[in-house]
Amino acid sequence: MNKVILNGVDLSIEDVVNVARNGYQVEIDKDCMAHIAEVRNYMESEWMRDDAPAVYGFNTGLGKHKDHKVTIEESDLHQYRTVLSHCGGVGDPAPEEVVRAAMCVRLNAFCRGVSGLRPVVVERLVELLNKGVHPVVPWQGSVGACGDLAPMAHIVSVLIGVPQAEAFYQGERMPAQEALKKAGITPVEFQLKAKDCLALLNGTTMFAGMACLNVHDAERLYKLSEITTALSLEAIRGETRAFDKRIQEARPYAGQIKAAANVMKLVEGSTRVTEDARKVHLEHDIMHPHYQERVQDNYCFRCMPQVQGVCRENLDYVKHLVEVEINAATDNPLIFPKGDGHYEFLSGGNFHGEPTGFAMDILTMSLVEIGNVSDRRCFTLCDPTISYGLPLALAGEPIGLNYGYNIICCSTSALASENKTLAFPSVCDTIPTKANQEDHVSMAPWAARKTKLVIKNLEKILGIELLLASRGIWITQDQLGEFKLGKGTSIAYEKVNELIKFQNEDIYMGNQSKATISLIESDELLNAVEAAVGEL
Repeated sequence: MNKVILNGVDLSIEDVVNVARNGYQVEIDKDCMAHIAEVRNYMESEWMRDDAPAVYGFNTGLGKHKDHKVTIEESDLHQYRTVLSHCGGVGDPAPEEVVRAAMCVRLNAFCRGVSGLRPVVVERLVELLNKGVHPVVPWQGSVGACGDLAPMAHIVSVLIGVPQAEAFYQGERMPAQEALKKAGITPVEFQLKAKDCLALLNGTTMFAGMACLNVHDAERLYKLSEITTALSLEAIRGETRAFDKRIQEARPYAGQIKAAANVMKLVEGSTRVTEDARKVHLEHDIMHPHYQERVQDNYCFRCMPQVQGVCRENLDYVKHLVEVEINAATDNPLIFPKGDGHYEFLSGGNFHGEPTGFAMDILTMSLVEIGNVSDRRCFTLCDPTISYGLPLALAGEPIGLNYGYNIICCSTSALASENKTLAFPSVCDTIPTKANQEDHVSMAPWAARKTKLVIKNLEKILGIELLLASRGIWITQDQLGEFKLGKGTSIAYEKVNELIKFQNEDIYMGNQSKATISLIESDELLNAVEAAVGEL
């Protein structure tokens, strides 16, 4: 069985995706588990007494209650009541993949050895994840300052078998205790001890897990947007000089160079994006009754390397932030060696979600921009005055009796505008909470959820561009059929044609867009194209 070994230092985004989506098991590195035990043994021997110094969340209340002491006798009850009081999330359950990602990230944080919880708690969380018990975690309610307190409390409520808690097991929603029994996790009621609860609840967990999934999906969409760009370029018999590597090297952003090179790789061998093809006059090209050299195309084509290239640059930065975050200890307080065989607690702010909030806001804006230029390419394909003669709305003859693709093209505009309203940076929207104990918050959970919304919209935009570009190529086959498509664009076009049998007359649009959107949502199109041209 596939497995990811967690050690707190080298967990990758791809590892988290494999655990979240592909059922990979997790295992804690043996040295890490030994260190967790060593720290906990010190705590048990030195600090489990009522005259121990006040340590936040260990022997004190939480938040504004930090000045209220909790005795050793009260400690177990305090842990349990903390879980109950923090199960305050609202809304629909988070997707199973997000919950799995969160559990994986939390376990990796414990491997840093500074959280102070008991090894048996770590082992139980590993068992919960590996046996497929997925807590029902309400999607909303975290502001990303003390990390994800409410979402993690719902996970912990299942971990310890709170009677009111719920979990999904083998696709069925049921009481947590029932799920634990069916999975063979015993005892179903499990007691947390001092510091266990706060180590589990406090930290940048849920939104860091979501961030991993978003980054993975965004990277795919960047590549797919280059495929749809290249196919649209073929449809309008576009000018490829704008993608010349010499232009990119004169402004040497690595992302710009990569984006332009990928388009050229995709159209390699095409005779449709050549002067000979552009010399063929299409009857709907009313702007150019006589041939004249195509000097340059619209910005949505010509500036694609610059626009989508910087989005690639942003992705590299975002990946750096996220990979640091998922290999960090983000709870509070943390326990560190003093160098003399003793340890000390330090209170800080590693739970603050600002880095991940920024990462997701930057990624969101980048994805919005890719959707914006894709929408403009869709618009171009449907307007004969700027498409160099593709029929109005790509309609079949007779135009008028046939309406064509203007409405589905309008959908990309709706989706692109919807995305724009989601681009407002969440990290700028702090709001004080908890009697002003948390006077500045990150809103990173909303940043990550917004990114996911934009990703889903962008999949639809790119799916529609794929449809329109393919339609533009198909509807001009009588006049341009002698000109072949490129090495990669021909594969993309064939994949569309396998799903859609274009006709001259209007046919049900919903089935067409659904088919091409499915190609964007799955790995089928990208895998087929990369098999032909190499990795994009």
